[in-house]
Amino acid sequence: MKRQKASIPNRRSLMAKIPCHYLPKRLIVIGLCAFALLISYADRTNLAVGIVYMSKEFNWDSTTEGAVLSAFFFGYFMTQVIGGALADKFGGKIVLGTAAFCWSAFTFLTPPAAKHGLYTLLLCRVLLGVGEGAAFPSIHSIISLWAPISERSRMVGITTSIGYFGSVIALPASTWLGSGPGGWESIFYFFGALGGVWLILWVIFAQSSPAEYQGITIEEYNWINGNSSVQPTRYQQLEENQTGIDIEDVNMDSNDIIVAAGSISGSIKGEDEEESEELVIEETSNTLPSSFKKRQYETKNIPWNRILKHREVWAILIAQFCNSLGYFVILTWLPTFFNDHFNVDVKKLGYFAVLPYIVQGVTGCFVGVIGDFAINKIGLRIITLRRFAQLIGSMGMAVFMLLATFQATTIAQGVFYIACGMGLNTFTLVGVVMSQLDIAPRYAGTIFSLGNTVATIPGFFGVALTGWILDITGHNWGIIWSICALFYVVGGCSFSLWAGGEVVID
Repeated sequence: MKRQKASIPNRRSLMAKIPCHYLPKRLIVIGLCAFALLISYADRTNLAVGIVYMSKEFNWDSTTEGAVLSAFFFGYFMTQVIGGALADKFGGKIVLGTAAFCWSAFTFLTPPAAKHGLYTLLLCRVLLGVGEGAAFPSIHSIISLWAPISERSRMVGITTSIGYFGSVIALPASTWLGSGPGGWESIFYFFGALGGVWLILWVIFAQSSPAEYQGITIEEYNWINGNSSVQPTRYQQLEENQTGIDIEDVNMDSNDIIVAAGSISGSIKGEDEEESEELVIEETSNTLPSSFKKRQYETKNIPWNRILKHREVWAILIAQFCNSLGYFVILTWLPTFFNDHFNVDVKKLGYFAVLPYIVQGVTGCFVGVIGDFAINKIGLRIITLRRFAQLIGSMGMAVFMLLATFQATTIAQGVFYIACGMGLNTFTLVGVVMSQLDIAPRYAGTIFSLGNTVATIPGFFGVALTGWILDITGHNWGIIWSICALFYVVGGCSFSLWAGGEVVID
């Protein structure tokens, strides 16, 4: 039987059919993903303030602090690839939910672990990292199914930017909690409990794909999938009294399903009358019938050979590897840098350290909108946007990181330079962070997790070595930031040379 490709639905005609009181299900799911990232960032950031209190109580030196801060990355490394692969194969809901339970539980258990002994604390931080390692890959797998192409940059940008606000919340909140009557222990009890609240909402309101979400309208489903690079099952709505449909009048294929107001069954015949297909049409409203809640992801093996032979994939891996050193050093050592370099009072550290994250979160939201505008309105090629954005993000962070060390003489100047660098660095959200959705949407979670695995290596080595370098150089931060800046430059240049903007792995 002859098949024809379906044309992409018109946005205005589809969305106009959705009732004004209807809350789009993709906003619910993506919103919960953003909330998960917020808690994830908070749980990995709160130790940056908590360790200032803990090191005094337990009499730790900088090398020990570095070991405690870097332990997280050993666990984070372990679950990146497996988290993305499981999410692509079985759906992101169960993977992300399990991961959040794990990291929230071990956040809550951090105080008793620390009091039991250093090695128990290190194990606890490793297991917290095990949970968080699956967060980003599973979220990218979910976004690949829920985000229309025309909204993809915006969704990734805003979701990740809201995650940054986890640090915005964690730094001042940890300072306030740590100096309060509950002591530094209350930092971890509070954020661990917050993860439990999110988990309840996730179980109730989330699904891995649009086809599994009860109550999603046919219009929203078709809008998501008509603008998706992953070929889905489409649904054709018949009129109330219509009992048949001429296959020549609709551009459908064997993956499509017809729904109608009445329940009938029959077959669709093509030009070859002997070649027919059974179809079942069930009673439905404007929402997808329960019998059609089929999974949009397939149980499939990951084609590692095909993935790793493309230079576009290696561009992602190298860029994530190089960008992560500076990111993780800032994430874990920024309060200590302000304390060492500018002699900031420990009780004020969280308030100064939070300002760059506010700038990062706000600019990150606009970067996604700018990316969608550049592609949809200006007509900028995707590959041009990805490469240019990555250069801005990498080079901008490198320059301002060095200025904060070698030019700034006051805490205000230091905060300003770090904030400018982190703001510009959000352009990577429409650079390398988006690239796997362009080149391999079916394996977005897998490739992102592979890149994050590689990126974790500078995390646990770099964060630990930072403490050691500070000890042997008398806390010379110029060496630390110069190394990080060099990594940013290499990562930005390599991505601009090899990155891709079209599907190469299907």
